Amino acid sequence: MKNYRFVLSLALIISIAAVAIGALNEKTSGVAIGQPVADFKLPDVNGKEQSLSSVKGEKGTVLIFISAQCPVVKSYAERIEKLAQDYKSRGVNVIGINSNATESTDYMKEQIASEKFSFVVMKDKGNKIADMLGAERTPEVYFLDASNKLVYHGRIDNHRDVSLVQSNDLRDAIDATLAGKPVVKTEAAAFGCSIKRG
Repeated sequence: MKNYRFVLSLALIISIAAVAIGALNEKTSGVAIGQPVADFKLPDVNGKEQSLSSVKGEKGTVLIFISAQCPVVKSYAERIEKLAQDYKSRGVNVIGINSNATESTDYMKEQIASEKFSFVVMKDKGNKIADMLGAERTPEVYFLDASNKLVYHGRIDNHRDVSLVQSNDLRDAIDATLAGKPVVKTEAAAFGCSIKRG
């Protein structure tokens, strides 16, 4: 009986250790839904330092990780700009963040000009903000409410081809938040190009 208890205890200890080691090896997933996003500072494409608190919207903020060379971002560019225009007057600001180590500020400026982006685009050198949030793709979005609490994370909608879009996940989250309702779908897996970390 003693041997049986010893074997059971040993098996339990090994199981707990395995779970703990697994948790240590897992990549941190960034900020969880319902958690606040801490204020941060990054330079914009003109070299001017901007903070989240200075560019955030009065009623919410959409952080979109973008890339100048990603074809998926290019296919979403018009939708991203339309989103920025549609919600600016309703107190929600769109902020672009470029965390790609392979893209220069000049390259980003070219993208902003060609896509006619009207919103602030920041350069995340060293991937500090991408790492803090757990961002992996472009385009990948984080929608924060008025108090900077994360209420939606993931894709903009369900399809790269605008004619095949059936689920406007980001717009649904923004509309619900502005109406004072809970966001039904708080996460939807982002798809696109991987962020090129340095």
